[in-house]
Amino acid sequence: MLGWFVRILFAIAAPITALFVARDALNFGLIQTIVTMLLVTVLVGLIAAFTGRDRQAPR
Repeated sequence: MLGWFVRILFAIAAPITALFVARDALNFGLIQTIVTMLLVTVLVGLIAAFTGRDRQAPR
């Protein structure tokens, strides 16, 4: 299950990385991993921001 999540994130990160680095470059995998970690950080931040909101805030 976690492998599916990581595979999806790598599939999303590949085209983003290809905008900055050629796919046949030696460091493509490293940069793709860094982009994937940034995607995870953004995803966790968004989840934390939306679950931390109080739906019925006092006025």
